[in-house]
Amino acid sequence: MRSYRQLFHAPEFTPLFLASSAGVLAQTISGLALGTLVFRATDSPLLSAVSMFGPSLAQVLGAAFLLSGADRLPPRSALTGISLASAATTAVLALPALPLWAVFLVVLGQGLVASLGGGVRWGLVNEILTKDGFLLGRSVFNMMAGITQITGYATGGVLVAVLSPRLSLLLAAALYGVAAAALRLGLTARPPRAQGRPSVAATWHTNALLWSSRPRRLVFLALWIPNGLIVGCESLYVSYAPDAAGTLFACAALGMFVGDVTVGRLVPPALRPRLGVPLLLLLAVPYLFFALHPAVPVAAVAAAVASAGFGASLVQQERLMALTPGELSGHALGLHGSGMLTMQGVSAALAGSAAQLTSPAAAMTVMAAASIAVTLTLAAASRRCAGEGGLVATVSSGRL
Repeated sequence: MRSYRQLFHAPEFTPLFLASSAGVLAQTISGLALGTLVFRATDSPLLSAVSMFGPSLAQVLGAAFLLSGADRLPPRSALTGISLASAATTAVLALPALPLWAVFLVVLGQGLVASLGGGVRWGLVNEILTKDGFLLGRSVFNMMAGITQITGYATGGVLVAVLSPRLSLLLAAALYGVAAAALRLGLTARPPRAQGRPSVAATWHTNALLWSSRPRRLVFLALWIPNGLIVGCESLYVSYAPDAAGTLFACAALGMFVGDVTVGRLVPPALRPRLGVPLLLLLAVPYLFFALHPAVPVAAVAAAVASAGFGASLVQQERLMALTPGELSGHALGLHGSGMLTMQGVSAALAGSAAQLTSPAAAMTVMAAASIAVTLTLAAASRRCAGEGGLVATVSSGRL
């Protein structure tokens, strides 16, 4: 597949794409609303960051205990059920009498349910599209996420200001319901990709198998750590600029969109392997300027430029699929997604803790410096692993 038009001619791609768009929009609006709600109640950068990205922390539990379901559950039923569960839990978060401890308990539950979603969805994309269409398909989903996040954060900022965070959460719950309906009505009833029942033992066995290959380990680490640390920077937007957080999030989403279009559609395949490390460095370097406490317009430009670097992961995912048997593709992509989201949640907690002790700007600078150090370390490891097709073909070839 060489064009976006061909993607949408593939059966089931369009309903999956539209349902995912509604889900991303719901997640964006609900995250901003909940982060604002918690920050107003606690005045804590840490709690605000964790409330927005807390579901990511639960992904590690899902990866350890539930991920075998990514290939062993019928895709339509699994994705529909996950969307309905997200709708219900988001509606619960809108309850006015909900204590703070219960908010974080619900957030944990959301993350556990969502831990299956990435593996099921991306495994289905890999199944729907031809092998040469996977990267282009993921690029379209990433571009959709960028556009939807721009819309969602802009809309969410208006809704939070004009209405209230709680009403915004109810709107997000309704959007999850729309996504569930689109999945149920638009997808066909496909059988699971792998035989056997989902179990903890099957999850551990497959995780160990995927992790046993050094080239795959380097791919996973490159997908998880550098961009996870930068999401820690993003988690401090609310505390850095409480009245303009939506603007910062929208500009970051715009940068991500540009990066995905460039890598997924415009960069020739022969050139992609040379852009991985530069893109990962681009992802982090602009955040070093937050040490100067830039005004919101400058901060917004820095966030947009940095987020173009998220395009690095597109080719990493393509490389991961080349290294993984087809019947384990959903599990591998789910492990990538769970690990990445877990790292994002951990980074949000670390960044929030650092901001509590120093300031949001200082914490962003520290997280950016850490991301640069990890990228350079992985690049050095790639040179030692080049004979195995390691990170030279992974970090250097390629982000959610």
